[in-house]
Amino acid sequence: MTRQFSLAGLLRLRHLQQDQAAGDLAVANARLRAAATRIDETRAALEHLPISATGADTLYAIAAARASSRSMLAELAALDAVAQQGVVDAQREFESRKSAAVSLEKLEGRHGDLAAAEGLHAEQTIIDEIASTGWHRRLGDERAGTASSGTGAPTGEKR
Repeated sequence: MTRQFSLAGLLRLRHLQQDQAAGDLAVANARLRAAATRIDETRAALEHLPISATGADTLYAIAAARASSRSMLAELAALDAVAQQGVVDAQREFESRKSAAVSLEKLEGRHGDLAAAEGLHAEQTIIDEIASTGWHRRLGDERAGTASSGTGAPTGEKR
């Protein structure tokens, strides 16, 4: 029976951490897409603002809307930058977790190869023992046959 990989529990933990990092990366990418969508929607809404002012009140309203929109776009751009940094950080964390898991997976692979080699060696030892025992029995039977015939010559040979 082969030995179990002694670091199997740690490998499972590393896989769980890798899965968590992958989930965090997916969330960060979703936030980045949401920020980009909000920016696009805001820009599309700005295109529909009236361009011509018919009076002073309309001119003030257009100016206020544009100033507000610029401020909103600046905030959205800042959120987009934060989301991009979040993606970079999440990607770095995922790669770190993945490399930690990969190194343990390599150790597990080597352990499996070693265990397989030990198993094959044990099987070969058993096969060699069976063959050796059979050979010794045949040799003993031949010697017993020679001793009982009393001729001293091996059986099957002419004198």
